Amino acid sequence: MRTVVPGPCPTCNTEIEYLYTTENIPYFSDILIISAICPSCGYRYVDTQMLKHGEPVRYVYRTATEEDLAVRVMRSMSASIEIPELGVRIDPGPTCQGFVSNIEGVLDRVVQAVGSAIIDGDAEERENARLLLEKIARVKCGELSVTIILEDPTGNSAIVSDKAEKSTYAVEP
Repeated sequence: MRTVVPGPCPTCNTEIEYLYTTENIPYFSDILIISAICPSCGYRYVDTQMLKHGEPVRYVYRTATEEDLAVRVMRSMSASIEIPELGVRIDPGPTCQGFVSNIEGVLDRVVQAVGSAIIDGDAEERENARLLLEKIARVKCGELSVTIILEDPTGNSAIVSDKAEKSTYAVEP
């Protein structure tokens, strides 16, 4: 199902269209994708929400080959992603958006975030960013294995693979 709802851009107040689309992810559940682009100021919004709520869930996936980078990752607005080997942790925040991607796409998001440290950081931050980008390049070539840990207190995220270890966890109050 696809629904278009007009509304104001939160940045410049121009009237824009918010697109609500439901999709079925085989062997998982229905999801709602909400998206909008403002032609005036360039504001972009994309979010994914599961149409069910569940228990807190943790997925752990270890990459072993370059092909593992194609594994589907669905992250809701409330989920965190950690990659311990890279020293990376992505926590939800006020501007957090959900997404449906794959492990390579998650790495690309990290690369994009690290780009600002290279531009704006001091010498030590730039060197750390450079080393992290080198490690990510090695992961993408299949030379370095990493662990992806996805935790969602609402149970609305997943790593879609038979190799992913799924468990529940207690949410701290």
